[in-house]
Order: sequence, then C-alpha cells, then structure tokens
Amino acid sequence: MNYSKLLIIIFICALVMYLLRMLPLVFCKGKIKNKFLQSFLTYVPYAVLTSMTIPEVFSCTPNFLACTLGFGTAVLLAYFGQGLLTVALSSTAVVFVIGQLVEHFKF
Repeated sequence: MNYSKLLIIIFICALVMYLLRMLPLVFCKGKIKNKFLQSFLTYVPYAVLTSMTIPEVFSCTPNFLACTLGFGTAVLLAYFGQGLLTVALSSTAVVFVIGQLVEHFKF
C-alpha cells in the first residue's frame, strides 16, 4: 500500500467521524429524546469505520491466508476484551509471521 492512499483513507475516516459527531450538534439544539435516533447516532460511526476498514484488511498483503488469520486474531482478542494496542500488535505479528512462513515454504 502506498502512503498517499493510506493518508487519503485516514483523512476520509477522520472526516466521516467528525461529520457524524458534529452534524447532530449543529441541527439538534436540545437533548435527543428519541431512543432509536440515539441508538442510530451511537452505532453509525462504528459501522462506517468498519465498512471502510474491512476491505483494506483483506488487501493489505497479497497473501489472503495471512490477512484472514490476522483478522481472525484481531476479532478473537477483541472479543475477549483485550486492549486496542494488544489487538493491533498481535494481529500484525500474526500477519507478518504467516507471511514469512508462506514465503519461506512457498505454500
């Protein structure tokens, strides 16, 4: 992945997160009492960020096995309540190790 593409992705993610947090404050002066709207505004940023991140996860390396195992590691560690740094470093390590093994043994 080239750095210009990465910077564009980071900028778009930041812009979407900012707009989704800022727009309700601009248009809704009082407290939002509708439970559905509160729930919607709570979960939309996570859904948008996920929809932008998941395709990049599976195209990070040409090795689909390494991407899949890294993603599985991240999901499993996050499910068991590990912190963000632990999840990120562990899944990156799994992708690196599997990539090196596949390259070395030419699976």
